[in-house]
Order: sequence, then structure tokens, then C-alpha cells
Amino acid sequence: MKDTWLGLEGKVAIVTGGASGIGKAIATELVDNGSKVVISDISSDGNEVIEELNKKSPKNMFIKTDITKIDEVKFMIQKTIEEYGKIDILVNNAGINIPRLLVDPKDPNGKYELNEAEFDLMVSINQKGTFLCAQCAAREMIKNRKGVIVNITSESGLEGSEGQSCYAGTKGAIYALTRSWAKELGKYGIRVVGVAPGIIEETGLRTNEYEESLAYTRGITVEKLREGYNNSSIPLRRVGKLEEIANLVCFLASDRASYIHGVTYNISGGKSRG
Repeated sequence: MKDTWLGLEGKVAIVTGGASGIGKAIATELVDNGSKVVISDISSDGNEVIEELNKKSPKNMFIKTDITKIDEVKFMIQKTIEEYGKIDILVNNAGINIPRLLVDPKDPNGKYELNEAEFDLMVSINQKGTFLCAQCAAREMIKNRKGVIVNITSESGLEGSEGQSCYAGTKGAIYALTRSWAKELGKYGIRVVGVAPGIIEETGLRTNEYEESLAYTRGITVEKLREGYNNSSIPLRRVGKLEEIANLVCFLASDRASYIHGVTYNISGGKSRG
């Protein structure tokens, strides 16, 4: 366990999308700081992650969850309360990004033009899932008059993103939900904050298919796209590290950030400064 500066010992945290990437890094950092973690993910890979975490500190738990289904979200919350008796922290991290163009003049209605099913899927996971988890967790937090909800959004939600309009739109909505929920829940001692990562190192979600799709929507090669991960658009001249996102989330979830509320922190190496 790390030092006790953050005071996260004994806290109970739910991390959605915690089986890989940023979510896994956040879950690991929370455990390293003494918290008990519930990983919620649609992927069964969460079982392996929990095995790793329980070697560090016992009694962490994986709950396979489709966050777009209210019954599964309610079950996740119920099992957490049964096991730990409370929820101190919710990290709304689960999300999906399918790069697509609004209109593809070269191939109308083709593979890389956004269709209704893809639009609905991104809205369902990125917005509806965040809403369902926050609502169900907040009901429990209100009983204890305290809690922290950390919403993971994206710099694209502030700036927009070529070839990712739907994804950017869903993440922009999270900015607004964070501000609005902060105004509603502050009176109950519940803080709501956001974290907006920029370009982050390989997470397992940046698949070949994802890169091929994004490169197509921007009219460049995959090789050129990869070169851009470290180009001059990032003032620090490098991509972010998973642990850098996790460190910020843990700070915001701790009592060290007890007066930070209703804001979203950009963490993009200076690429986005909104």
C-alpha cells in the first residue's frame, strides 16, 4: 500500500469499464491506496483483473454488468452494498468509440458513414450508462450524506473531433451532466467531478480496426495517424500515461479535493486547454 496522504484507506469504489485500459489503471491505483474496489465491466476479463488486485489486497470484487440495462446496474449496486455496506466513490469510466463520418461522399451509407445503430450504441453506453450508474449510486450515497462521482469524459467532448462526432457529442454531454449533477447533489454532501483525458498510451481499446477507421475518416494512413500521437499538437511532445489519469482520479476522489465540485479537469499534456 502507498502512503496515506490521500486518505483513501477503507473507501469503497465502483469503477465501470474497469477490466482494461484507463479503468483498470484507476482500479489498481485505488487498491494501492487502500480502497476496496468493485470492477464493473461487460467483459469477463474483469475476473483476471480482480485476481491481480486481490494479490495486492483482498476482498475486491468483479461484477459483470451491462451498464445500459437498469436491472444489471441495480444488481451491481445491491451486491456492493451487501458486501461492503456503502459506496464512497463511483468512477463512470465505461465507454465506446466507433470512428465514423457524418457523411462519406466517397461511399454513401458505407462502412465508415455513421449509421443509426452505431449512433444509438454510443449514446446508450456513454450517456445512458453513465446516467443509470450515477442515479443508482447516488441513491445510496445520499443515505450516508457523502460520496464522490467521477465522470470520465474526453477532450473531444469540449473541442469536437473529426471522424468522431457522435463520440464527441456523448462526451460533451458528460460535461453538462457533471455540472448539473453537482448542483443537485452538493446539498447531500456528494461531490461530482469530471476528468477529460487527451491522447493516452495504448489501452487495448485502440485496436487495428479503430485506427483504420479513424485514419479513413481523416483521409490519412494509419502510419500517419500513429505519428500524430506524439506530434507537435501536444505541447509536452508525448502521449499521456495510464497512471497519470489514475493519479488524478484518485486525488479528486479523495478528501484532499474536498472543495472541488462541478468541474471537469482536462489532462492532455496541454493539447486542449479548455
